[in-house]
Amino acid sequence: MNTIPNVPYRLEFSVEVPGTPEQVWQAIATAKGMSAWFLPTEMEEREGGSLHFSMGPEMGSDGHVTGWDPPRRIAYEEDWAALMGKDPDALSPLTSEFLVEARSGGTCVVRVTSSGFGTGADWESEFWEDMGANWMPFFDNLRLYLAHFPGQEAAQLEATASHPGDAQGLWSTLHEALGLGEEGAAVEIRGATGRVERVGERQALVRLTAPVPGMLTVFAYGESAGTATAGVRAYLFSADAADYVRREEPAWENWLEGLVGTTLNHTAGHPVQPASTT
Repeated sequence: MNTIPNVPYRLEFSVEVPGTPEQVWQAIATAKGMSAWFLPTEMEEREGGSLHFSMGPEMGSDGHVTGWDPPRRIAYEEDWAALMGKDPDALSPLTSEFLVEARSGGTCVVRVTSSGFGTGADWESEFWEDMGANWMPFFDNLRLYLAHFPGQEAAQLEATASHPGDAQGLWSTLHEALGLGEEGAAVEIRGATGRVERVGERQALVRLTAPVPGMLTVFAYGESAGTATAGVRAYLFSADAADYVRREEPAWENWLEGLVGTTLNHTAGHPVQPASTT
């Protein structure tokens, strides 16, 4: 069987964000900046430097910086084969490039390109389709970060829970339980107040104002074998953020576990009874 990677894949898009090129560079080309709107990141900030994105307990993506031209261009490669548990010779590295272009009026356009080579397997096409859908909401985070928290360091809170069922049904349950409205609506979520900034397909972005300022993403997605996952990820910006995460993260995990446990009853037509928020 020929496993030489020769089938090209490519994802390309542009986003306009507030800020100077230097502010945008800090957000997309430093460990502190990437961790404040994307995933917890470790990076040696230079060409040839190592790179690691943390995707959860004992899961992450490793790579290295291949291009470094502040504040205009950064490029890096990730070990796509290792990430997917495939033969090292079956897949090329996953290459990403960010180009920053200043615009008048205090904004920049960030042009993002990711590419790689595979063997044409069905799962590879699915990977690239999912990659675009899963990655784009993070750039809503980037816009919000640069608009309200540029240069600040984030403490991250994340909680997820999985359950057999349908992703859309789980999202409806999560959306209702958290009282998420339309874009622009004021919300109170488990004692935190804020404003809904963006609503997408099975995901929403909230700018938190109290008790800790920050950003909260709420999402649901389907997994294999009829399992769906609900989750929240918060990026919090204040001196009190780390203590807030230590206190609230277990409570969020318990609440989500209780919520998704009601999903089967909910889809069968029974009322939803979310776990206590205390």
